[in-house]
Amino acid sequence: MVLELGKAACFFLCILSLYGAAIHAFFVPGARWEERILLAGMRLALAAYVCFMSGLVFTLPVRSNPDRGRRLTSTLPVRLFFWSSACIAALFLASWYLADLGQQAGPFLSGRPVVR
Repeated sequence: MVLELGKAACFFLCILSLYGAAIHAFFVPGARWEERILLAGMRLALAAYVCFMSGLVFTLPVRSNPDRGRRLTSTLPVRLFFWSSACIAALFLASWYLADLGQQAGPFLSGRPVVR
């Protein structure tokens, strides 16, 4: 009973840390890209720590734990971290590319008259 509540609490902390990393990667107003990369990397490192510690809770060698023989990388919090960090990185690179593309295309788009 206590182990199951501990697993749920650790998984909830894992989700919160990943949420904070994703929000901090995209929604920091007035920050340059270099600052965003550094801060997002630090938040993602914190999320990795929380997720791997949650994975250790999921694999505790207790007799009442049905997942005690599993590898650390096959636990739910660690898999969630791997998938979410890959998605955050892909979305971050796509937003970086699209923002740079928009800045380069700005003079061409704003110099033309609007046709109605």
